[in-house]
Amino acid sequence: MDLTFTAILLGIVEGLTEFLPVSSTGHLILATKLFGYDSSQWATFNIVIQLGAILAVIVQFWRTFWAVGMGLLKLNPTSIRFVRNVLLAFVPSAILGLLLNDWIEGLLGEPSVVAWALIVGGIAILGIEKIARPGPLTGVAELPARQCIGVGLAQCLAMVPGVSRSGATIMGALAMGIERRTAAEFSFFLAVPTMVGATTLELIKHGHELSGGLGPVGWNEIAVGFFVSFVVALVVIKAFMAFVSKSGFAPFAWYRIVAGALALFLLSRV
Repeated sequence: MDLTFTAILLGIVEGLTEFLPVSSTGHLILATKLFGYDSSQWATFNIVIQLGAILAVIVQFWRTFWAVGMGLLKLNPTSIRFVRNVLLAFVPSAILGLLLNDWIEGLLGEPSVVAWALIVGGIAILGIEKIARPGPLTGVAELPARQCIGVGLAQCLAMVPGVSRSGATIMGALAMGIERRTAAEFSFFLAVPTMVGATTLELIKHGHELSGGLGPVGWNEIAVGFFVSFVVALVVIKAFMAFVSKSGFAPFAWYRIVAGALALFLLSRV
């Protein structure tokens, strides 16, 4: 298959799934396996193009980021609390990500792990949706430190491919009584330092592979995947916020269960 077409296809998958509780990394791993791509050639690509989706968050919420940035310059307490809360949630996964990086990379080559994680995660979402008692709508800056740390610990579950970073953080937030819209927004904001950190680590370890010396996938393909994931994610973010505010997360749970079961069936025949 043409490399550019493959980059476009994987960019669409990334943009569609990065902020939905269905696991973008898991979908990229399954797509790589089921469509017959060489996963070792596309592993770094799959990580780096997530920055396109992260850029979509910055564009979508640019007013918030601008207000926080200007507030920090004036030592505004609300801006300081906003940054503090995001960093508190970021630290647990940053530490574990560094300590367990080799183990995580090993799991990235196991599509069956992704399939099972999709199913188990879907069941977990259904359970949390039933028992969660969300509080009133509030801003990220108003969340107490203990809830932010709890969301950060929940994000660590997403180190298992197929769990879903957004799913783990949003469900963790709901379980601690954070309202749906705030939980989703917090997940979006937390994605920025998390994915920038993950991509930086990946480039430090494997960036030399993109020079063209160790395989056909290079910077041209990454540029295409980055742009496509950015455009698709920009559309998905707005639609997702409107959807979950009215309908909740159960539809995504059922999708995960069906997709995981289908993936296990297809993997058994590959």
